[in-house]
Amino acid sequence: MNRLPPVTRTLLIINVAVFCLQLLTGDLLVGPFALWPTASTQFPNAPSFEIWQLLTYGFMHGSLTHLLFNMLALYMFGGEVERLLGPSHFLQYYLVCVVGAAVAQLVVTSNMNLPPLPTVGASGGVFGLLLAFGMAYPHRRIMLLFPPIPMPAWVFVTLYGMLELYLGVTGSGQGVAHFAHLGGMAAGYAMLVFWRNKARR
Repeated sequence: MNRLPPVTRTLLIINVAVFCLQLLTGDLLVGPFALWPTASTQFPNAPSFEIWQLLTYGFMHGSLTHLLFNMLALYMFGGEVERLLGPSHFLQYYLVCVVGAAVAQLVVTSNMNLPPLPTVGASGGVFGLLLAFGMAYPHRRIMLLFPPIPMPAWVFVTLYGMLELYLGVTGSGQGVAHFAHLGGMAAGYAMLVFWRNKARR
C-alpha cells in the first residue's frame, strides 16, 4: 500500500472508509449523497438531485463485492496512471471521469418514467483509468479473471467498452449503470485530448 502514489492511496482509503460508514449508518447516506435522477411529478416524495451528488456518489458502494471490484481496478491501474500524469493531473482526471459518468447517467435516466433509483460506485472513475491505461500502454498484457486470458491493454479496453455499450443499449445487466461507465470513459478521453492539444500549443 505504501508503494502506491499518494492520490491513488488516498482514494482507496476514502472509498473503504465511506463504505464502512455506510455499514454503520444503513441507508442514511443514500438519500443526500447517492446520485438521484430528477423525479417526475408521479414520485413527489423521491429524493431530489443535488449538485454535490455528481461527486459524492462516486465514493459510495452498494455491496462489498461492488467495492472490492472497483478498488481492485483502482489499485491495478490507478498507480500507473498517476505516475504518468502526476498527482495533481491524476486527481483532476479521476474526478472529471466521475462527474462525466454521473452526467451520462442523468441524461439516460432523465426521460425514463420509472421510480428514481440511486446510482453509487467508483466505476465511472475506474473506467476512465482503464481508458488512460490502455491509451498509454496499449501493448501491456492484462490478465482477465474470468476467464484467465491474457490480452493487450488496448484490446481489453476496446472489448470492455463495446460490451458496456451493448449491455446499455439492449438493457441487459439490470442494476448496472452501463452508460455511466461509458460516460466515465468519454470524459476521460476528452480530458486527455484537451491536455494533448494544450501541450502542442
